[in-house]
Amino acid sequence: MQLQRAPFPSLVVTADELSAQGAFAEAQAAYLNPDPQTVAELRARLERERVGVVAHFYMGAELQGTLYACDWPHIHVSDSLAMADRAIAMAEAGMQNLVVLGVDFMSENVRAMVDAAGHAGVGVYRVSRDPIGCSLAESAESLAYGAYLSKAAKTPKSLHVIYINTSLRTKAQAHNLVPTITCTSSNVVQTVLQAFAQEPELHLWFGPDTYMGANLEAMFSGLVELSDEEIRALHPAHDRRSIAALRGRFNYFKQGNCVVHHMFGDDVVARVRDEYQDAMVTAHLEVPGEMFRLALAAQRAGRGVVGSTSNILRYITGQIAAAAQDPGAPRRLKFILGTESGMVTAIVREIRQVLRDSKAKGGRADIEAEIVFPVASEAIATTQDPELPIVPGVAGGEGCSTAGGCATCPYMKMNSLDAMLDVLDKLGAGGDAGLGALEPRKYSETLAGRSVAALGSEPILHMRGFQKTGALPPALLDDLRSRVPRA
Repeated sequence: MQLQRAPFPSLVVTADELSAQGAFAEAQAAYLNPDPQTVAELRARLERERVGVVAHFYMGAELQGTLYACDWPHIHVSDSLAMADRAIAMAEAGMQNLVVLGVDFMSENVRAMVDAAGHAGVGVYRVSRDPIGCSLAESAESLAYGAYLSKAAKTPKSLHVIYINTSLRTKAQAHNLVPTITCTSSNVVQTVLQAFAQEPELHLWFGPDTYMGANLEAMFSGLVELSDEEIRALHPAHDRRSIAALRGRFNYFKQGNCVVHHMFGDDVVARVRDEYQDAMVTAHLEVPGEMFRLALAAQRAGRGVVGSTSNILRYITGQIAAAAQDPGAPRRLKFILGTESGMVTAIVREIRQVLRDSKAKGGRADIEAEIVFPVASEAIATTQDPELPIVPGVAGGEGCSTAGGCATCPYMKMNSLDAMLDVLDKLGAGGDAGLGALEPRKYSETLAGRSVAALGSEPILHMRGFQKTGALPPALLDDLRSRVPRA
């Protein structure tokens, strides 16, 4: 007789309460109501030292819970693109120093963008003396990725669309070989479609995320099955013929992935499909194809979303807001969280706010949201690392369980509350106080006669231009049309 497996761990959120089911969820919930004295002390120190904080959604629950509870206006938690934007705004508001909570390419991007905005005198600091890596970013630094770009450089009218989660050096080296624009998970589809709209004979090379590339290819294959009118609703310059044509010139790197999203594979998907038919399914564009197809089918049925971390957050809060105004909606809405578990802090905060606002306006007060983590229910392991004492999953494999999935990024968790407070201590001490070791890499070396920092920033600036106008910048198009393919 087959034993029934324990359900995935989950958090049940109401306007005023939070309950956890399973050891992993209990570990997440423990820090979502931080100590008020710690929060007050953090605010006082940030104000005294004139420090702004930008953090990624994937920070640990203790750190995020404390940041969200702190009312210092110069704290922002978001995806990687918005981190740089808000850092610039903080510098413009008079912050003398910025602390970046994320992996190293994020602090590098913040440093470069703050400098480009004219604030080179503002300090930017990481919180770890050790490198905070990223498996996906490192895959773009491999010989295999170099060979991939070399092939692109030999192909006429090539455009390289690189995921923003890569280092400035990677962006600079890529842009030196092939005209390059960065993208995020929230704008990648429009970036690709707009590029082909402006240059129909384009050859597009996406990387380094293999799963995202494969999911984009699958998405474009699915678009061919839609009507011309449905395709034009997604992008007015395209129809079935143009989508069919671009599929043959869309390329993606086959050897890059994120250790977190890598583990949302067959077993997790089978359990979600079989045991959670009443749940709405959310998935990041970086998850493997099995999870992507499940979430995409759910999205098309009006019961899920595929996209960026921000897309997932908006979808969940939107569903809760609608249910709170609908007398016929079920009391409990269940969501599969198909991305890094650090997202739960922002999700809990937003759900509570939506429900409290609804209650104040006379809406339903009984709505509950259950956030399901698709990992093994017992997926907690201890380590000997004081900075990362508890990880989800078995004791090994970077915190991932091949049977149950992987819910957290060990690199992101190298950022801790204690480490951030240590940076504030150093800032308060005056002088260098060891801060030099915490500065992001500045890439002052040159490539093709330009600094690596300046050359690596250009693909980001091209993306910012696209976001403002909805079109690829003329300079980028001129570059790809004028480049002579390398022999």
